[in-house]
Amino acid sequence: MRYLSTRGTAPTLGFRDVTLAGLASDGGLYIPEAWPQFGADEIAAMAGLSYAETAVRVMLPFVGDDLSEDELRDLCTQAYGRFAHAAVTPLVQLDQRHWLLELFHGPTLAFKDVALQLLGLLFEKFLTGSSTHLTIVGATSGDTGSAAIDAVAGRHGVDIFMLHPQGRVSDVQRRQMTTVLAPNVHNIAIDGSFDDAQALVKAMFNDPGFSGRFALSAVNSINWARLMAQIVYYFYAAVRLGAPDRKIAFAVPTGNFGDVFAGYAAARMGLPIERLVVATNVNDILHRALSSGDYSAGTVTPTAAPSMDIQVSSNFERLLFDAGGREGQALAEQMRGFESTRAMRLTNIQQTEAARWLVSDRVDAGEMAQTMRWAAESGQIVDPHTAIGLAAARRAETGVAPIVTLATAHPAKFPDAVERSTGIRPGLPGRVGDLFEREERYDALPADFDAITAYIAERAQPR
Repeated sequence: MRYLSTRGTAPTLGFRDVTLAGLASDGGLYIPEAWPQFGADEIAAMAGLSYAETAVRVMLPFVGDDLSEDELRDLCTQAYGRFAHAAVTPLVQLDQRHWLLELFHGPTLAFKDVALQLLGLLFEKFLTGSSTHLTIVGATSGDTGSAAIDAVAGRHGVDIFMLHPQGRVSDVQRRQMTTVLAPNVHNIAIDGSFDDAQALVKAMFNDPGFSGRFALSAVNSINWARLMAQIVYYFYAAVRLGAPDRKIAFAVPTGNFGDVFAGYAAARMGLPIERLVVATNVNDILHRALSSGDYSAGTVTPTAAPSMDIQVSSNFERLLFDAGGREGQALAEQMRGFESTRAMRLTNIQQTEAARWLVSDRVDAGEMAQTMRWAAESGQIVDPHTAIGLAAARRAETGVAPIVTLATAHPAKFPDAVERSTGIRPGLPGRVGDLFEREERYDALPADFDAITAYIAERAQPR
């Protein structure tokens, strides 16, 4: 398996090098040269397997010669052994049509753990015996930061610098990052939005003067290994609901498009997905792009679902590349236009191909709150992001297929929003119950490239 850049000029790489690099040298994102294909018999054979064994089956084609099957199995066993539920990502039934796929049983109570627990182990595996010291730079709208920090805290050969928008993540999300006091963990609260933080991270990768000094890597969903790990739970859930003999629909609350793209990848690999419902909040650039071809960024509106308060969705570039005929140079020109004007139109082929798999919806605050109450009446307390996905799922036309909403975070990460809508204040699980008693450590900086890079340069280990 080799990987190529969505922008067409970076060298193709194997899995190890793609994992350690994160972003491609031409500013693009890595994507497999071809999608592995799973036939009906191979999918049926996943019935009854553990989550870790399902992960081995799904991911083995992507790792090439860089990991043996036994090595991959060992990493998956370690990664998913830290989850609080034996099923890792259990399904919960709401009614005759709707299901929740609970992705929040990892150590930081969010779906990001499913990929980042594995990614931390991959970093360690690939750096063992090497003189390379990784400098991970990342941006978070809430959950990526805590999951990434938990995955790499204290690990040899890695420093992590995580940017979050000050005052725009929940108290639980912030504390899960800032109370990790390992010497290789550096939290930066920027005076700006998540989009500002994400733009700063991309600028660091694309600046030769900075990226040449440090071995930069990424934990955001620009890193292909993260998306690869997220493909697994689509297979795991679908098989338990009758695949390959039955089609399944999924509703995905999203801001940066990574979780949705993992589902798209699963469909391209042969999983019988009837429809992927892309659920956005009022920061609806993805809904506008998929419904009308208008991919233009506006001003970020803070909401009760902060992980979705995004106007520039990094992973959408992967969809535009794959759905647009994989023309790297054409996409590079299209993305340069967007980066200079913050607006672009999808081509006809991009819109047509995307519509084969994806529909979208926009859910406002009132609909979100109403859906949280409906879920509570059905016996489930859900967080604001999951409620947005569930609201879109309830409106979606999916025929007779069961529809699975990805429950992306534990409701206790957003206790104020849940309590406002349902009257119920969810408590933190016991394993993180002392979170508000722990010491915090972070630095506040302006959303300025020179200020951020100077801060990192003082603390990171050069090549």
